[in-house]
Amino acid sequence: MIDFTIMLKALADETRFQIVNLLLTHDFCVGALAHRLGVSKAAVSQHLKVLREAGLVNGEKRGYWTHYSVDKNVLMQMADEMRNMANKPVDTKSVCRKDTNNKDECCVKKEG
Repeated sequence: MIDFTIMLKALADETRFQIVNLLLTHDFCVGALAHRLGVSKAAVSQHLKVLREAGLVNGEKRGYWTHYSVDKNVLMQMADEMRNMANKPVDTKSVCRKDTNNKDECCVKKEG
């Protein structure tokens, strides 16, 4: 089971989101990602660590360098989770009303 919240937090950072988009087009090493993003190799390494821990990217050693790729199955699971969230039924039998102190009291079941 994927930890959806950790993945969303990992993708919420603009640089990590850009890294994932780049890795969807090609496998890159840290140096190539740093060059394309205009950030340091150390910064890219830290971002990749977060993405790896979230289960979004994998590294494969090729000679001296490690090349990274996106786990597309995980992205598809995230998409399914988002779709499931969006398709949840709305409880139309709940309403907001005033309580005895004239404050809003949300999600009270309608009677009847």
